[in-house]
Amino acid sequence: MKATSEVVEEVKRVSEDGRISCHEARKLANRLNIPKKQVKEAIDELKIKIYDCELGCF
Repeated sequence: MKATSEVVEEVKRVSEDGRISCHEARKLANRLNIPKKQVKEAIDELKIKIYDCELGCF
């Protein structure tokens, strides 16, 4: 499954310096009402690093 352009754009918007926190990624999935897997795919596509992983969701 490829991330939609909307999800990719939102990940770009909330990430900083090529990084995004696990908390922010989960908040984004909840706000967009999509599975965390779709956010993960956008993160991978953009080669963004996840930091402060809380549950191993990503």
